[in-house]
Amino acid sequence: MTINANLYLSNEKAEITLVDIDSKINIFYSQDALVYDEIGFFLLYKGKQFQAIHSTLNEELISKADHFIQIIPPKSLDISHLSQRLSEIIQENNVYTLLGTHSNQPLSTDSYLAILSLLLNKFGFLLTSKKKTSAKPQHRWKQALSEVEFFVNDFDSQATIIWQKRNEMLIKKGAQLRKEYKLNRDGTIGLNVRMGTQLREEQKDKLQIFVTTEDIILKSVNEVGLFLYYGGTNSWLILKDKDNKTIDEWSK
Repeated sequence: MTINANLYLSNEKAEITLVDIDSKINIFYSQDALVYDEIGFFLLYKGKQFQAIHSTLNEELISKADHFIQIIPPKSLDISHLSQRLSEIIQENNVYTLLGTHSNQPLSTDSYLAILSLLLNKFGFLLTSKKKTSAKPQHRWKQALSEVEFFVNDFDSQATIIWQKRNEMLIKKGAQLRKEYKLNRDGTIGLNVRMGTQLREEQKDKLQIFVTTEDIILKSVNEVGLFLYYGGTNSWLILKDKDNKTIDEWSK
């Protein structure tokens, strides 16, 4: 893969403009150099180890990182969907799924992320999450899960969910969605809310006054949480069966 880019480099900042696809990546090596004058989102790193993705920054977030990468994607790509897809890839350390993406295809979310991954790798920033000192059990789907109903009754939302296939979470008709959400301290809308709103927009023909009128299929437990109550917590511990056993316990 060949990337055509212009580079401006200083002690505090690297500004990379991807000429062919109308995108910009700003790498800030100093908090003092941070700017917020463009639409996009941020990748936070500490010691070049990935920490988090955020749509905006505040003093608390800034204090937890020492490198800040601002991603300003092409206007043809949806920012919420892009950041959600990137978050999923990083959380599962599945950046290798981008390796087969061809840059000569029409620009898609994955083809853009393939370019981003290669570019950041050259600057020493990997799109992988930090490995825990104690191995974290991986959640695995099994056939028995397709016969279990899991329930949500938290955060002003109620739903019945079935994990029917590895990449299919079915939310049964009649689910009640959370109506309100909290803004960030600076008054902006957080990344989780933006992701949840995007998922709801994609299913708007199956919604009426915050209640689902048909069964809805999403791809993951994370998407279920974002869709129902805008996430913000570990949804593996929220979805529980009739005996109060979490989906986390079921899938280990």
